[in-house]
Amino acid sequence: MGFLDFLFGNKQDAIKEFQSRGAVIIDVRTPGEYQQGAIRGSKNIPLQNIASKINEIKKLNKPVITCCASGMRSGSAASILKSNGIEAVNGGGWSSLNAKL
Repeated sequence: MGFLDFLFGNKQDAIKEFQSRGAVIIDVRTPGEYQQGAIRGSKNIPLQNIASKINEIKKLNKPVITCCASGMRSGSAASILKSNGIEAVNGGGWSSLNAKL
């Protein structure tokens, strides 16, 4: 376990654990980016719309894995979700997340 894993936890383990509990994958890229390639079964909710979709996301009653192009926007989205009582983890860039699933 590396120092960053110690500080922040192992993201890979969190993703696997969330997945085992039927997590929803929310891709926070723009619709145009999403149409160019995405994880099968993921939901596209652009970052700028996340705050207005909190109640809809809560109704899913599942943990959430966020993703985007590089991991920056999905990190912001995960923080917004967590601050609203939704269990969320930043999955990072969609293509690297797809490879881990």
